[in-house]
Amino acid sequence: MPSKKNSDIKDPSLAAAGKQRIEWAAREMPVIKLIRDRFAKEKPFKGIRIVGCAHITTETANLALALQAGGAEAVLCASNPLSTQDDAAAALVSYGIPTYAIKGEDQATYYKHINAALDIKPHLTIDDGADLGTTIHTKRTELIKDVIGCNEETTTGVIRYRSLEMEGKLRYPIIAVNDAETKHFFDNRYGTGQSTIDGITRATNVLWAGKTVVVAGYGWCGKGISMRAKGLGSQVIVTEVEPVRALEAAMDGFRVMPMIEAAPQGDIFITATGDKGVIDKSHLKVMKDGAILANSGHFDVEINISEMEKMSTKRRTIRTFVEEFTVADGKRHLYLLGEGRLINLAAAEGHPASVMDMSFANQALCLEYLVKKRGKLENKVYPVPPDIDAQVARLKLSAMGIKIDTLTAAQAKYLTSWQEGT
Repeated sequence: MPSKKNSDIKDPSLAAAGKQRIEWAAREMPVIKLIRDRFAKEKPFKGIRIVGCAHITTETANLALALQAGGAEAVLCASNPLSTQDDAAAALVSYGIPTYAIKGEDQATYYKHINAALDIKPHLTIDDGADLGTTIHTKRTELIKDVIGCNEETTTGVIRYRSLEMEGKLRYPIIAVNDAETKHFFDNRYGTGQSTIDGITRATNVLWAGKTVVVAGYGWCGKGISMRAKGLGSQVIVTEVEPVRALEAAMDGFRVMPMIEAAPQGDIFITATGDKGVIDKSHLKVMKDGAILANSGHFDVEINISEMEKMSTKRRTIRTFVEEFTVADGKRHLYLLGEGRLINLAAAEGHPASVMDMSFANQALCLEYLVKKRGKLENKVYPVPPDIDAQVARLKLSAMGIKIDTLTAAQAKYLTSWQEGT
């Protein structure tokens, strides 16, 4: 067991409770279990140091344990100041996985934890938002020579790494795990959809039926949120900047309009764009009394909180994870959830384990792939290899007891030939 100085967590006495919840999550993560069992036999990460900058949850713990079983020296730090589950962090330390994460840590502590984790000089990294990789590329460049590659878990991080690549500054290969079909189709749509609604409900105890819900962004996360809000009886408005996504939202049965038109109508606002200032001063000025604002994008920049502060005379915490802003005229109150950070992790438990099973199966197998391809990949952002994506899907189907058809030889030949026609 690592000593206390090798970790920074809230309370080691929470470990027992954390272990029970990690075991509970494992029941819904059969694919990770299969991978963990194989890793334990084959030891693909023997002698490999891995740093994971991720949401420190029970699901992440099961991924870390699979890597540890595969021979890795694994260290974890938080990828978001409010997403850490302190009991899971304590349990990870008790399992011998140094962890630097405390729910509610300030920004200085957040980056202190990232740097502490990086002190092991990783060969592989797992990133969720690219803060780990950005730190390596700017302030810890001495580590680059040892890095084989990195997996990026979320949309925002993939965007940042692609920007690095376009500028010619990317120093090691990245696998965009977020873009795997078995990740974004399920994790982003079903996971974010359910967990976002869950987080807002836990924080506010609002009735969704009859509410007007404004969803900013109609990517996979926005689609999932819109679907779940509609299922609970809400009237959903979608705001978008991409014409194809806006058209899709309209054809899915949602009202589509600019945010400035939606702002006076909405009861609940949920951002899921990955961009900044999506809800800005002009929108805040026309929102109705009692409007609830939540973010489900990765960083806390989508809602302009500084403008909320400037236009308010009073700010107070009225419920856990609910801050009330009294607007200067005294006639309106706006409610910000979870400090504008990821509401599904700030006020709830994040995605259900069965969804994260697929995401983290991709993570585990892509890390193994990076080790096998050591020295053979360019400094580029790569997609998840199709065979890994398909393998995860097959394993998940098998775990669910679902069988599917296979192509006959004649069918396979027909699909790859041009000779046959009408």
